[in-house]
Amino acid sequence: QVQLVESGGGLVQAGGSLRLSCAASGRTFSTYRMGWSRQRPGKEREFVAAFSWSGVNTYYADSVKGRFTISRDNAKNTVYLQMNSLKAEDTAVYYCNADDRGRIYWGQGTQVTVSS
Repeated sequence: QVQLVESGGGLVQAGGSLRLSCAASGRTFSTYRMGWSRQRPGKEREFVAAFSWSGVNTYYADSVKGRFTISRDNAKNTVYLQMNSLKAEDTAVYYCNADDRGRIYWGQGTQVTVSS
């Protein structure tokens, strides 16, 4: 069982930045494929960013490419999402997820609100 706890959400003005954190339980964090998704108001949950299985490559949704950066610290069992140049349309609940070889775990989500 993997538990994920997100933090770092809040209210920010358009053009501003936030950094989300996701702390994970488990002794094999470095083997999890970590990622972030979001659910905008009235929309389905959507992919935002993720690592490859090797942890070397990163992938981003077109809508955030060049503005968001996913990173991880295996020593701290934590994955981050640095969000720059935020737009009103980035307003959403952001969820951290961990793929443990087919078993998917989700955090409870953290709200990000971008005011225009």
